[in-house]
Amino acid sequence: MGISEENACGERAAVTIRRLAHDDVAAGAQVIRQAFWTVAEAFGLTEENCPTNGAFLRDEALAGELDRGTALYGLFDAGGMAGFVALKRKDDVVFYLEKLAVLPERRGRGYGAALVGYAAEAARKAGGGMLSIGVMYENRRLVRWYERNGFARTGTRTFGHLPFVVCCMVRSLEASPRP
Repeated sequence: MGISEENACGERAAVTIRRLAHDDVAAGAQVIRQAFWTVAEAFGLTEENCPTNGAFLRDEALAGELDRGTALYGLFDAGGMAGFVALKRKDDVVFYLEKLAVLPERRGRGYGAALVGYAAEAARKAGGGMLSIGVMYENRRLVRWYERNGFARTGTRTFGHLPFVVCCMVRSLEASPRP
């Protein structure tokens, strides 16, 4: 994968990304909840007004995604699972990138970009030509982050069950940009 970090002794420690199995679901769901909580808190999302937000994800819901064929990936550093991403096939060309999450205390290390790159390569190898993601439009910082990681805005949508506008974004898998 090509990412490493310095440990407490100043040595380079490997960071790995691997596909998750059922035994990893609880840890993956915990990473998602912790990572999404910062956004939920900042934007006033609650289980009542936005029950599908990752901050409120139940382990069994994530296990159900795995059972339905969604590929789940975890990023691991010396401290354990620090990041997560899900990849779901929509059709022959498009894959959905979902639940991208990095623990708040591990952000700023390139883990999110590494997870996006890994998922993009997995989708490309599976014959995909495009990644698609929906992002909270009001979280402009996150929208800009996805743009820096090769995604382009395609429009916005509102959904009755969400208290925010969704920014629809895509990334071509033909020419993978370097973040």
